Amino acid sequence: MNKDEKITLKPYLKWAGGKRQLLAEIKNHLPGNIDKYTYYEPFIGAGALFFELQPKRAIINDFNAQLILTYRAIKENIEQLIELLRTHRENNDKEYYYKIRNLDRNTDEFNKLTDTEKAARLIFLNKTCFNGLYRVNSQGLFNVPHGKNKNPAIYDETLLRQIGNYLNSNDITILNTDFEQAVTNADTNSFIYFDPPYHRLDKTSFTGYQADGFLETEQERLRNVMITMAERGVKCLLSNSDTEFIRGLYAHGYFEIIPVSARRLINADSGGRGAVNEVLIKNWK
Repeated sequence: MNKDEKITLKPYLKWAGGKRQLLAEIKNHLPGNIDKYTYYEPFIGAGALFFELQPKRAIINDFNAQLILTYRAIKENIEQLIELLRTHRENNDKEYYYKIRNLDRNTDEFNKLTDTEKAARLIFLNKTCFNGLYRVNSQGLFNVPHGKNKNPAIYDETLLRQIGNYLNSNDITILNTDFEQAVTNADTNSFIYFDPPYHRLDKTSFTGYQADGFLETEQERLRNVMITMAERGVKCLLSNSDTEFIRGLYAHGYFEIIPVSARRLINADSGGRGAVNEVLIKNWK
C-alpha cells in the first residue's frame, strides 16, 4: 500500500445523528483542497465524516465525557481496551448487560473504574442496548434497556486497531470541552464541521445525549459562533434539522441553507425512523 493511501475507516459506535447516510452530500459542500485545512469537529459523535476524510491534522471534541474516553482509549490504550471488550463479549447476556449498565448508579464505585474500563463499558452498552441509543436521564445515568440481540457485534478488533493507528500517526487532538471553547484557535487555515444535537422536531426525535440537553439558547449560541467564524474568515459547515426555528436562526447574509434528506435509523419511537428533512448551512459563499 502507498504510504499516503488511506485505509477505509468507519465509526466504531452506533450514534444518533450519525452521518454515514449523508457523507456524499456533505462532501459536495466542503471547501476545495480540504486536505490542506486543519479539521475541527466540536460535536464528534461517531465521527463518520472525520473517519471518511482522515485529516492529517484535526481537533475533535465532544461534551460527552464518556464518549471521549472511547477515542482516547483507542489512541492510548488499545490493548487493554480490546482485552476488556473481549471479556464483555464472553459474558454478554441480559443479566450481565444490566450489571454493567448499572455501574454508574454508585458514584463511588463508578469513579474507581479506570478511563479505559469506562470506555469499554460504553462501547459494550452501545452495541448491546436497544437500537444503539445513547440516552441518559436527568441524573446523567445511562438508562437504555437491553437490546435482546442474541449475537451482537460488540467490537471489530481490526477496525479499532486501524483507528488507533490513524489517531497515532497523525496530529489529532482529542478534547472534552464546550463546543465554543473547542474552536477558539481556528483560523483561515481551518475548516469546522458542526454537527450538534439537532433542534427537536418532536418529542421522539432523539436528543438525550446529555442530562442537561441542548436547548434553543445553545442553538443560538452556536449560530453566533458561526457568525464570529465567518467574520474571521473560518469556513464552517453545519448540519441540523430543517425546522422553522433553524431557518429563522440562520436567515442572515453570511449563510447559505441547503436542504437535504437523510434516513434516520435511531429513534426512541420506531415510527419516527425513516426519511427526515435536514439542512446543511455554510458560512461562506
